[in-house]
Amino acid sequence: MDKREESQDKRVSLGTETFRQDPASAQTHALILRYHQAWRRRDIDTLLTLLDPQVEYNDFFQGRRIAPHELRDYLLSSMPAAGDETQHYVDRLRVDGDTAFLQYQVTLRGTQGLVSFQACEALTVHAGKVVRVNEHSTLVGQQPTIASTPSSRVASSRLGLSARQLSLLASDLLQYFQDQQPYLNPDLDMAQVAAATGYTRNQISFFLNQVMGCSFYQHINQMRLRHLLGQLENVVTTTRIDELARAAGFRSLSTFYRCFREETGLSPKAYLERTSHTQSSNA
Repeated sequence: MDKREESQDKRVSLGTETFRQDPASAQTHALILRYHQAWRRRDIDTLLTLLDPQVEYNDFFQGRRIAPHELRDYLLSSMPAAGDETQHYVDRLRVDGDTAFLQYQVTLRGTQGLVSFQACEALTVHAGKVVRVNEHSTLVGQQPTIASTPSSRVASSRLGLSARQLSLLASDLLQYFQDQQPYLNPDLDMAQVAAATGYTRNQISFFLNQVMGCSFYQHINQMRLRHLLGQLENVVTTTRIDELARAAGFRSLSTFYRCFREETGLSPKAYLERTSHTQSSNA
């Protein structure tokens, strides 16, 4: 064999070595399969035996680490209970050495309907136990049993809210704003919303910032504007729009005009002209 052939054989050998399966993968696969099956059966006792007593459980959805003594209640609150609550795995179990990856969608019931989360867990195994869980979740939609506004993007909460509790908060807030229309009050503040809904100001603020992607007053002004836009069908003058803006809860007209342009891309006058032209064309 000449040197060129010997070099080529070495490259082939090295390439084969690169893709050799980690011997730990089989043990990891077997353990995580049991973990997966226990979760689906809602078998909390078996699930806890598979976790190391000092497991590092990181819930990035909430932005916090779950203490070992909290795990039982935490896991039970996150498991689908019965009926239309489900947990559907969207990819096969993937294993790489001592690490496994699970991807699934879980649907839980809030007070006003079903709320769905996409989730991914990265689990690390050592000595036959799960020693670390990194869990990431994203709220992907709400399937209401009565009319409600779809939820927008979700990030984390570091305020002790489980996935189920967060879904309840989302449903409760959406229903409160729809039914009570508190945004029509120009003096509305966070304390009033907290008192009316039973949640803390920190929970509401963090939910709006991280879930809805806006501040409290941005959210309130968006609802005021959408309420006003629903009233504009028969409005023909800018003065009337100003009156409607105040009736919708806007204390500052400059804030109203800024929000209007951000929402529609037009000034109120241009918006009305376009609406009037569209109505004339359809007449």
